[in-house]
Amino acid sequence: MKIAVISDIHGNMEAIEAVMADIEQKGCDRIFVLGDYAMAGPEPNCAVQYFMNKKNDPKFTMIQGNTDLMIADYSEELYNSLKEKAPIMAEALKNDVSVLNPLEKKFLKTLPIQKEVEAEGVKFLLVHGSPRKNNEDILPDTPIEEVEKMLVNVNADVVLCGHTHIPCGFQTESKKTVINDGSIGRTFFTVKGVPMACYLLIEVIFGRCAFEHQFVDYDREKAANKLAKRDFQGAEKLAGMLINPETRHF
Repeated sequence: MKIAVISDIHGNMEAIEAVMADIEQKGCDRIFVLGDYAMAGPEPNCAVQYFMNKKNDPKFTMIQGNTDLMIADYSEELYNSLKEKAPIMAEALKNDVSVLNPLEKKFLKTLPIQKEVEAEGVKFLLVHGSPRKNNEDILPDTPIEEVEKMLVNVNADVVLCGHTHIPCGFQTESKKTVINDGSIGRTFFTVKGVPMACYLLIEVIFGRCAFEHQFVDYDREKAANKLAKRDFQGAEKLAGMLINPETRHF
């Protein structure tokens, strides 16, 4: 069985189309989606609609990301709090809320925060950030001792996460595997200087897993041009992140 794991789409239809074509070409049987479908991207409504149309497809298993909940539970208090830390992201959030319709927001709100899935005898736990919090980072330099703490009370063999937009993986002393799948829509990891869409390919054979991050090129210039034209302050700066990902937040 082949499983594709994607996350952190952030409204990037060019990345979605390129990655889905690659997943199809590789013959994946299942697709796990770990959240952050819309926020601060070129086409938030199109991306949400794309995954809404997959909710009854048995190949897809989807959970909620932290920014999905921010959109669904938007308030002026949330906006003001975010503006203090990341003013451009706050403006993007406010605009996303105005762009998405009630059905799209309901879809984001009703997605599960986490989900346990079994495939070919392997128990997977799907989370966005970590098993503890949907906005907790699991990064390449996260101490293994801290990763172990996150796994207390986790019964799964494999924990799959996203959120940081940076691919990495850990094998713990508790014999659990933790893999961050990166990001397809706004990666902060480059391959020879090129910020390609990144997802995780898992091959399960007789209860054992082989993991390999996949890097897919896509039309970043087209996506960036769409994002730059969005109607909120800072859209052009966010668009530049698709071409030159220097920092995670503005």
